[in-house]
Amino acid sequence: MLTIDTISAYNDLHGFKTQHPQVAFARFTPETKRSVEQYEFGLYALFLKETKGCVINYGMTQYDFDAQTVVSFAPGQQVGYTTLEGVPVRSIGIVFHPSFIQGTPLEKKMKRYSYFAYSSNEALHLSEDEVQTLRHSMEWIEQELAHPID
Repeated sequence: MLTIDTISAYNDLHGFKTQHPQVAFARFTPETKRSVEQYEFGLYALFLKETKGCVINYGMTQYDFDAQTVVSFAPGQQVGYTTLEGVPVRSIGIVFHPSFIQGTPLEKKMKRYSYFAYSSNEALHLSEDEVQTLRHSMEWIEQELAHPID
């Protein structure tokens, strides 16, 4: 099993450009490179699934999600996926290295966010307003990452 524990390794795996060493914006489309179907995350990730597109195996069970839901992963979790025939994969997400939040109040709070818990395999279902807020926030991060690091 491949361990993905750096942003550049994650980006290389999917064919994304690395714009920051600790944070990445991911936009999955039907054209996105998919060379590995199972790996262990060494990063945090939060994705907005815009279509069902694939089945995600989270540990030993399947992730319960559909379109317009949020799925998340934390370091040490094993993730696999299978693309669904005829259903386009469309999702956006934020991936970040644990050192990005090291020493911050957020680092202490991360364990309380149950949607990052390994035992949780249920997606977070959102209202349309929540979907728009999350999409806007992620796209704002995408724009920020396009600027030089300061």
